[in-house]
Amino acid sequence: MGKAKANAGPLARRPDNSAFKQQRLPAWSPMLTAQTVLPFFYGMATVCVLLGVWLLVTVQNTHELKVDYTHAGSCDKCFEMRKDRANANQSCNCTVVFNIENTFKGDVFFYYGLINFHQNLRQYMDSRDDGQMIGRNKNLKNPSSYCEPFIKDKNGLPIAPCGAVANSMFNDSFTLVYHSAASSLVVPLFRKGITWYTDKNVKFRNPQLENKTLTLAQVFQGTGQPLYWQKPVYDLDPRDKNNNGFINEDLIVWMREAAFPNFKKLYGVLNRAIEPFTEGLPAGNYSVLISYTRLPSGVLPGQKGSGPVHSQLVWGSEQLPAHSLPGHRLSHPAPRCHPHRRLVEVW
Repeated sequence: MGKAKANAGPLARRPDNSAFKQQRLPAWSPMLTAQTVLPFFYGMATVCVLLGVWLLVTVQNTHELKVDYTHAGSCDKCFEMRKDRANANQSCNCTVVFNIENTFKGDVFFYYGLINFHQNLRQYMDSRDDGQMIGRNKNLKNPSSYCEPFIKDKNGLPIAPCGAVANSMFNDSFTLVYHSAASSLVVPLFRKGITWYTDKNVKFRNPQLENKTLTLAQVFQGTGQPLYWQKPVYDLDPRDKNNNGFINEDLIVWMREAAFPNFKKLYGVLNRAIEPFTEGLPAGNYSVLISYTRLPSGVLPGQKGSGPVHSQLVWGSEQLPAHSLPGHRLSHPAPRCHPHRRLVEVW
C-alpha cells in the first residue's frame, strides 16, 4: 500500500502559523489629528497659490495677435474663386495688412489655424500607414489598405505618403514683411525644430536602401504624390534637402491630428539673430503675402463635407508661415458650413 500523505485531512491547506502569512507584521497606522492635517493642508494651499500667481503672471505677459484672412484684404477674391472646384489648380495670391501696437519681446511663435476642420474622425485618423511613414521599404510601394481610397494615384502608382491625413496637408504659404520707416524687411523664420523629438527621430523616417548613393528622388521612384499635393514628398522643401521626404517638419506637424475641429499648428519661430528682430517682433506695420490654396471640402467618400475651410496665422513671440492644404473634401458630419482661414496668434 502507498504511504499516507503527511498533513492529510481538513486542515491540510491551512497557512503556516507565521507573522507574514497570518498578517501579524508590524504596520504604520497614522492617526489623523488637527495638529498633523492642518500644517499639510496650509502647506499645499500655499504651493497652489504660488503656482496660480506664477501662471497668472505668465499669461498676462503673453501677447497674442489673431488675423482672419478668409475675407481680409485682397483674399476675398481668392476665397470666392476657390469655392469652384474647377479653379482648384489655379494660383491665387493675396495680401493682408495689419499693425502690431506693442513689441512682442522674446521668442515669437507663429501658427496657422483652422476652424471647422475635423481631424478627429475615426476614419480620417485611421487613413494612414505608419509603417510607410517610419521608412519600411516593404510599405513604401505596398501601402496599408487603411489608406483607401488614397492608396494609388490616377496612374496606378502607390501613393507616398498615403491616406486621407497626408492627402489633406495644409500648405498655404506665407511671407511676413515688416515695414519700417527706412525699408521693408522679410521677417526671418526658423522652419525647422518645430516638431516633437519623438516624432522627428522615432515615428518618421525616410526609407533606406542598400545603395547609399541614391538620391531621395530615386528612393521614391515608382511612387506617386498624394492626389491634392502640388509637389512630391521628396521636394517639399527645395531650400533644405535635409527637410524632405517623410521627415519634412511641416508634414510631421500636420500628421499629428488635432483633437478638436478648431485648432492651430506651429509653423515657425522668429529668427532673432537678424536685426531688427534681436529683441523680438518690433511694433509697427506689417503685411503678409499669402499664396492661397483650396482647402478640402470632404475627406472620405460617403461623408458629408463642409465648404471652404478657414485658416489662421498665429503669432506669439515668433513668426509663422502656413502650408497649403490640398483640396479634397473635409470629413464633417455636421450640417454644411464654411470653415475659415485666418491669421491667428502671435505670443
